[in-house]
Amino acid sequence: MIDQPFLESAPKVSIRRCNAVNDQAVFSIIIPTWNNLDYLKICIESLKKNSRFEHQIILHINEGSDGTRQWAESEDLDYTLSEANIGICYALNVARQLVRCDYLVYFNDDMYACPDWDFWLNEEIQRQTSIFFFLSSTMIEPKFSGNRCAIAPFDFGNHPENFQEEKLLQSFKEPLHEDWNGATWPPNLVPTLLWDMVGGYSTEFSPGMYSDPDFSMKLWNVGVRHFKGIAKSRIYHFMSKSTKKLRKRRVSGSNIFLNKWGISSNVFSRYYLRRGTAWKGNLTTPESGMRLKLARMLNRLKRKFI
Repeated sequence: MIDQPFLESAPKVSIRRCNAVNDQAVFSIIIPTWNNLDYLKICIESLKKNSRFEHQIILHINEGSDGTRQWAESEDLDYTLSEANIGICYALNVARQLVRCDYLVYFNDDMYACPDWDFWLNEEIQRQTSIFFFLSSTMIEPKFSGNRCAIAPFDFGNHPENFQEEKLLQSFKEPLHEDWNGATWPPNLVPTLLWDMVGGYSTEFSPGMYSDPDFSMKLWNVGVRHFKGIAKSRIYHFMSKSTKKLRKRRVSGSNIFLNKWGISSNVFSRYYLRRGTAWKGNLTTPESGMRLKLARMLNRLKRKFI
């Protein structure tokens, strides 16, 4: 049986490369966006005014019927464009061809970069002795979602109309948080060479659910053990304004992950990445204790019934 494709027909895809990228740019920041112009404007403005360094900003514009393309051109931004929504995985892989920097950052359009978010990531980069590392910024979110990696609830608004920017800027450093294990979600940073080594994001997860832990698993399998969330690099997250538009999810990302890797995303995140626990150094392969053995057995049983 062949799965129903995410895209019913092949959309037209185009590319625009501007000449405004500074040769001193440190990161290439890819931002997929889908008719979210009000949020995108806040996101881009925060990157421009709150970054310590110059960066290349690249958009992938899904559809762009809200004027996003025209606005991107007025801002002289690099972008790729698809006439329909092609999802996160295809968008990131298409936009990769515009990357000019040694470090690639995946950023969501419903995020606001707090001051020096990039400085603290770069400080961590300078400590590395190889390209085998994966970093995430720490999100500040208005609601608690159970995500131990995020600082929540700290509500500074959930829409551009009620966003309390000045209040956020005055207090974003105050909540205590420590560096954490299990970098997965955006904003995340990876050496561009390492991105290419594992082939970017896997399109079988389109439109994108569970593509983040899949990317981390691909990094794990080439030997990455430095999966670190940086507490001082902070991002305000309005919380999934694009994914909520997806009314119909053709395939189950969790089932795809389980069939592909033989363990569930939850087992990988809990026992391997130890996501959300305090950073103590590079990760190691987990010991095969009773809980992990039981979890693996349940995963094998579940695979038989998918």
